[in-house]
Amino acid sequence: MIDHSHIGTSVSTRKGDAMRLPPLPAPSAPLTPEQMARRAVGDRTLDVPVKPISIRPYDPNWPARYRHEEGRIRATLGVRALAVEHVGSTAVPGLPAKDRLDIDLIVADPADEEAYVPDLAAAGYVLRTREPHWYEHRCLWTDGHDVNLHVFGPDCDEYLRHIIFRDWLRSHPDDRDRYAARKYEAAAAHPLSASRYRHAKAAVVVEILKRAGLR
Repeated sequence: MIDHSHIGTSVSTRKGDAMRLPPLPAPSAPLTPEQMARRAVGDRTLDVPVKPISIRPYDPNWPARYRHEEGRIRATLGVRALAVEHVGSTAVPGLPAKDRLDIDLIVADPADEEAYVPDLAAAGYVLRTREPHWYEHRCLWTDGHDVNLHVFGPDCDEYLRHIIFRDWLRSHPDDRDRYAARKYEAAAAHPLSASRYRHAKAAVVVEILKRAGLR
């Protein structure tokens, strides 16, 4: 059994005394150009990254970089930031990753952009992705795109999956290394397509989430 006791109750992750496990993610295909265009905000690239996707060894400076960003986010939003979490590969010690932090931010209503986007923009985070159909997800980037700030609402399945996946990899080095190998393979096969890179990792992510208890 995975220990979920670390997950903050401030985002309503508990029902009674039991931790709610989210379902496995639904199967998905790489996004079409039309789908990518609908989700893009501003002058961002749709799928081709600014630089080819490259996986680098784990950087022990990533946690300190996260703490710096967390401090900026909390100072900007105050109590509007219901939760801020370091997620993704840079949050797992020993796991190779792209040199870009993934941070999950929980707000009361991601669709109410006026409640948080202008203040975050003033702090250096610019809205680049809007996905009302997918948990009302928004994603903001820093100017150099060294941070993806993902915004979700309370009790969001995807947020819970991020936390569970991260903590499972932190405590299961065999799965961490299995995931690392797949990341290297995906980056080598799809260095110029962010959506195909993500899709190439999807099967191993689902396998690991199953071992973590998701169904």
